[in-house]
Amino acid sequence: MSVTDVLSRISEIQSTIAQIQSGSLADSATASSTSADGADSASTFASALAAAGVDPASTVPTGTATAATDALDSTAGTTATPASPTGGLVNNGVTGADVVADAKKYLGVPYVFGGTTRSGMDCSGLVQTVFKDLGITMPRVVPDQANMGVKVPDLAHAQPGDIITTKSEGHIVIYLGDGKILHAPRPGKDVRIIDNYLKDSDIGEIRRIVPATATATTSLASLSGASSLSSPSSASQSDLVTAALQQLMASRGVAA
Repeated sequence: MSVTDVLSRISEIQSTIAQIQSGSLADSATASSTSADGADSASTFASALAAAGVDPASTVPTGTATAATDALDSTAGTTATPASPTGGLVNNGVTGADVVADAKKYLGVPYVFGGTTRSGMDCSGLVQTVFKDLGITMPRVVPDQANMGVKVPDLAHAQPGDIITTKSEGHIVIYLGDGKILHAPRPGKDVRIIDNYLKDSDIGEIRRIVPATATATTSLASLSGASSLSSPSSASQSDLVTAALQQLMASRGVAA
């Protein structure tokens, strides 16, 4: 099944749901089952995707933001662009957990001043490389990296994936949560995870570049208006998405 077919099917089902909610196809029982608002439909759709074996996040259309669940994420202001992540969060589907997972790929890489590769990297080179892997362009040096994203007020509000700089702006680390940080320390050492030794009084900035957490509750309307899915080449996934949509229709008491 092509992406066009899937999108056409989504559009058909969305149209049917709209008719049901307007009462033109609903009897009293169906009307009761369709009284929930669009948010409930989206939640049911996400559950249906999971039941069909599809990662809900993988079906989010490119460029569609998901709903943040961390308090700071939801009040961070305007969305920043991946090419210039200043003044807001980059909403390209990446979360703090992704930052942590990618950073761990570089454990054991030796410290090399000015380095940005597996052959060697310094603290800011590590940060720049991790975000580059995730489609986000970070500046090269610590003072500039300390101006990216949005400010986290203190360690109590830090979340995995946040970056922390020292007051002198001479060092930067990636916060992993649970009192752990990942960093490239100094010559003679390698990229490693250690207990966080930085207190609030030692810290210059804590910055969040991407949402700490997100929920994949994309609305049917946003899906039906999308021109492409994240993985348009996967016919098998398209079939699973269709199956999930059929499950959603069944839950609404409508024949797909």
